[in-house]
Amino acid sequence: MKFLLYLSQNYSFEILRPLCSLMHKEGHDVRWFVEGSEVNKSQFQPDDIVLSTISEAISFQPDASFLPGNIVPSFIPGLKVQLFHGFEWKKKGHFRIRGCFDLYCTQGPFFTKEFEQLRAKHPHFTVRETGWTKLDTLFQRSRASISQQSKPPVILYAPTFSPSFTSANSLFNEMLALSKNKSWKWKVKFHPKMDKETIDAFKRAQHENFEVIDSDSIIPLLVESDVMVSDTSSAITEFLLLGKPVVTFKNAQPEPMLIDIDDAKNLGDAVKKALAMDEALKESIKNYSLKMHPFTDGQSAQRVLAATIEEIENYPRKENIAKPKNLFRNFKLRKRFGYWK
Repeated sequence: MKFLLYLSQNYSFEILRPLCSLMHKEGHDVRWFVEGSEVNKSQFQPDDIVLSTISEAISFQPDASFLPGNIVPSFIPGLKVQLFHGFEWKKKGHFRIRGCFDLYCTQGPFFTKEFEQLRAKHPHFTVRETGWTKLDTLFQRSRASISQQSKPPVILYAPTFSPSFTSANSLFNEMLALSKNKSWKWKVKFHPKMDKETIDAFKRAQHENFEVIDSDSIIPLLVESDVMVSDTSSAITEFLLLGKPVVTFKNAQPEPMLIDIDDAKNLGDAVKKALAMDEALKESIKNYSLKMHPFTDGQSAQRVLAATIEEIENYPRKENIAKPKNLFRNFKLRKRFGYWK
């Protein structure tokens, strides 16, 4: 079969790469398509075939297109598969149905239930619980790593970029003080959309135990770190799925598996509590993980591909419910791409 991997942000590589590897292994014809100018094309591998225009993507006639993003042009042929770009369900828009997709590949029971309920109102798509492809690499690396606490402990700070949720300015001074007074090693990983002024301030403050990491992938940091500090970031769930504790600052909807604080002065005590993680916290994290992403086998890409092929073979479904025409959105996309055929 022919598959199109569609991306517009650098973080999409980690989501799409496990699928690409599996598709090649199974003998499928795979192409990549980049929308916009924010993707670092040096991340493509030598054997990747990258289509440079929307006309080439359409001429490829894919059986299915896979996206971590929210919008896909309807004028690209084939099935449209939503993979999601994170677990950010607390942010507005995560459960918005935009009428673009035929298949939603959900991460776990919590998301499956929500999208099944939405499907009752918008019956043009199918929902399959597959797990999230990005986490295939995370679980494979986690199993291969040495399971022991770092010496000294590594604290990963991974805030969201959203101005209404980010903790970067509120926690900066306290983190810097702790990095100088405690035997903890702090590693900071910003979201690609974090404002440059904030990033520069953190970089100017770097020292031996306080480091800003510029790598594209957060996965090695998730595996290496003992505690995460954040706010309302999608990376929180990724860390919890490894059975590790998270300290949050003014989380949008704090839950029992989080150690949530609303005063920066309490950060040090919260990190100590996380490092000492008691049985109640461990159990809470375990229960949360089963709800959000019960798959730990590193085989979500296999499930996504199998669900997609099954959907293609059974398409159109007997209900034959047409997707919304999205005339205005597709007009804007045609204008963006300069494609009027």
